Amino acid sequence: MADNTEKIESFRALALQVKCHAVNLAGDREATRQLMLNSIHRLEQQIAASIAFIGFDCRLIVLPEYFLTGFPMGESLAVWGEKACLEMAGAEYEALGKIAQKHHIFLAGNAYELDPNFPGLYFQTSFVIDPSGSIILRYRRLNSLFTPTPHDVWDKYLDCYGLEGVFPVAKTAIGNLAAIASEEILYPEVARCLAMRGAEIFLHSTSEVYDNTFTPKDAAKISRAVENMAYVISSNTAGISNIPIPIASADGGSKIIDYRGKVLAQTTTGESMTAFAEIDLAALRRDRRRPGLNNLPSRQRFELYAQSYSQSHFYPANTMLKSEVDRKHFIETQQKTIERLATLGII
Repeated sequence: MADNTEKIESFRALALQVKCHAVNLAGDREATRQLMLNSIHRLEQQIAASIAFIGFDCRLIVLPEYFLTGFPMGESLAVWGEKACLEMAGAEYEALGKIAQKHHIFLAGNAYELDPNFPGLYFQTSFVIDPSGSIILRYRRLNSLFTPTPHDVWDKYLDCYGLEGVFPVAKTAIGNLAAIASEEILYPEVARCLAMRGAEIFLHSTSEVYDNTFTPKDAAKISRAVENMAYVISSNTAGISNIPIPIASADGGSKIIDYRGKVLAQTTTGESMTAFAEIDLAALRRDRRRPGLNNLPSRQRFELYAQSYSQSHFYPANTMLKSEVDRKHFIETQQKTIERLATLGII
């Protein structure tokens, strides 16, 4: 993707922690669409007020995972696709684009999305909208326990989008942006492949358990920042309403981490705009170009690992290419993978 003409070396970013109003109990598609648009209307007000408080140099806002819908709770792929998934050029994206235009911001988030190239399926998609209102990045989650991924239709997906479409990086006026979805922060290969393509800022939309302990995901966020010398902007939900799970189970801890692994800002629970901080691209780039022990990207020797990766086969690709599947497919495939790896003495 081409560089924007304007260059901004320092700006503020916000991990906006908002409540997710789930659509699982909505009666039909029309009711669901109205709930989504209501959420977008609330977001517009929250974004406007947040920018007024933080300052108009707030140029990047990251929203939580599936902030418009919540997640499927037993719905079949077909039902969830009809009820809760966005069209690639749908009204919801258009409404979000108008917010980005109005406030001159880059707006990042995460949603379930249909793709006409893959009828009967949907993908969990992290997106970035630029200040013109255009979607400049679509990243489809690659590791998921209960949602179709590009890896499940790998050969066809590569034919459609190529490897750069699997690991997209948007080169923008505010740096090179890349998205990491939810628990994929635990997969170092995802961030690494994005960093190989120049990513400077990881946009992490998540909906995860938050408490007063240091969780594996907390450790992973710092690790992804340090090992790739990149900022991590992690936006969590402020609870999920309208589902049986207690509302505050995924509530709090949105944060911004710099390329040295320092937590610059973090919020606790509830809807909040307090997780904001300065993103200093000039400093990041100076450090990336400075020789020394801490410059880990420049010291990578990928040839050491390539053969081990190419010879290892764990979770299989292309398991959803040929036939319709139900949700049992995911856990059954994982169980077979575990059994095979155990037989080989790997786990």
